[in-house]
Amino acid sequence: VSVLERQIFDFLGYQWAPILANFIHIIIVILGLFGTIQYRPRYITGYAVWLVLWVTWNVFVICFYLEAGDLSKCANCTEPTRALPGTEHMFQKQRVPPQRINSSLVLLQETDLILTFNISMHRSWWMENGPGCTVTSVTPAPDWAPEDHRYITVSGCFLEYQYIEVAHSSLQIFLALAGFIYACYVVKCITEEEDSCKY
Repeated sequence: VSVLERQIFDFLGYQWAPILANFIHIIIVILGLFGTIQYRPRYITGYAVWLVLWVTWNVFVICFYLEAGDLSKCANCTEPTRALPGTEHMFQKQRVPPQRINSSLVLLQETDLILTFNISMHRSWWMENGPGCTVTSVTPAPDWAPEDHRYITVSGCFLEYQYIEVAHSSLQIFLALAGFIYACYVVKCITEEEDSCKY
């Protein structure tokens, strides 16, 4: 159920890599349930192996949103890298050479497009729709801003979108660990039952 909820919000944000990962996860969960019902340890083992990959994916998502290590959502950033209070989510929809940026605005040149396979300029749905967030259009839009994109600022969020995404991934890791333990237990029970039937 939680992965379906996550899938919906990833669709709303056009996050294609998480959508693909969630879809594969849903298919594997169905196969794991089928293997449990039909007493097929291969399906359950496959499910357990997938859960290791699923945990790895979610750890990557957490590191990406928390900008751990060399993972950064900011490319070609100029100083300061931290936004002023109230302008935390000002962002642009197109890369701009640093000399053309209005120095009176602190812009975050976020390039977290890896989750959209760099085919769209969308971000996490929670960026604009998080709890308590107020979206304000910046007018007039800069000359370099594409006409088909909004130039906005988001402020007043109770919880930043990065932490909401991290919470989703953390929940998935917790459920995957529980699923892995369950899968190992079921495989053990099935193999013991098969061994006892042979004698």
